[in-house]
Amino acid sequence: MERRGLIARGASCASMAKMKVIEIAGGGLAGLSLGIALRERGVPVTVREASSYPRHRVCGEFINGVTEDTLKNLGIANIFHDALRHHSTRWWMGSKQILEAQLTRPALGMSRWEMDERLRIRFEDIGGRLITKDRVQPELREGLVWAAGRRLEKKSQLLGLKAHFEGVDLNGFLEMHIGVGAYVGLTPITSDGSKVNVCGLFKKGPRAKGVNPIVDVLRNCGLDTLSNRLEGARMDPVSLTGISGFQLGGQRVLDRFCSLGDSERMIPPFTGNGMSMAFESAECALPHLLNYCEGVETWGKVIEEVRDSLDKKFQKRVRLALQLHRCLTHEVGRRVLSSAAVAGVLPFGWLHRKLS
Repeated sequence: MERRGLIARGASCASMAKMKVIEIAGGGLAGLSLGIALRERGVPVTVREASSYPRHRVCGEFINGVTEDTLKNLGIANIFHDALRHHSTRWWMGSKQILEAQLTRPALGMSRWEMDERLRIRFEDIGGRLITKDRVQPELREGLVWAAGRRLEKKSQLLGLKAHFEGVDLNGFLEMHIGVGAYVGLTPITSDGSKVNVCGLFKKGPRAKGVNPIVDVLRNCGLDTLSNRLEGARMDPVSLTGISGFQLGGQRVLDRFCSLGDSERMIPPFTGNGMSMAFESAECALPHLLNYCEGVETWGKVIEEVRDSLDKKFQKRVRLALQLHRCLTHEVGRRVLSSAAVAGVLPFGWLHRKLS
């Protein structure tokens, strides 16, 4: 289904005609934010999205790391004017709280249902062309930016589950619960704390049964205390979403494609940095794509420069996150982490800065 917005202010039809067209496969955070940034600079942009809006996504629903400057550069800062600001976190190992800490800078909180819809509206309002329910097939051609999400990995044993709950008191904290081969984050998504997002990464096991599969999966990985808390709460069944068939870290990037966001690499979700990386990757690509649109650089050169920029920005961050992910999902690593946190020697502030 095709949707069209209005011509962007400050971008005349004559100036648009001189610009090369950009097509973006994937209307997630990276695709829409890049589309908005390009439209605000007069570039004709089409975004093709396989699903429709609004929609629930498997997501922690807080943004850890993105700066105000990045949001302004992309032209989306106003979208977050009323976002929640999260300042502190608590960690549990099974039923035992092991950490309470202040974030080195606030994390933004907003549901993906709301965020994606706001980005969609902004993109169309400034003249972006959005085509929904249109799954793009990989095609090697100039001007195509690939932001269509992760590559399918059939052998992956990872499972992501997310749902919204009412009646879970977090006292304003972000919570992380570490179980056997799994970890789960809880995030307030309303200002009064009445609604909470629960999102976890698990290893595939027996199929969960019942009307609340998240509760069942939590019990399977030793998180009985959290499971009991959620069992007494109300889950929104419409928000229940799951994904599988993915791997963390660098993705099998299509050769000679300009890939962004999860299509390029995925950071372990305990960091809360995945959405930030989507916006940051759009910002990394922006100046190079503008040079292409203005005829200053070839498409091949743009692809090389974007890849170099993404490596410089994310390589060390994702490598550290993968090391910690292995620690969180391994029995010995969990014991070491728990001991360090309880003893007060876990360098949380340093880790938070490095992972965001």
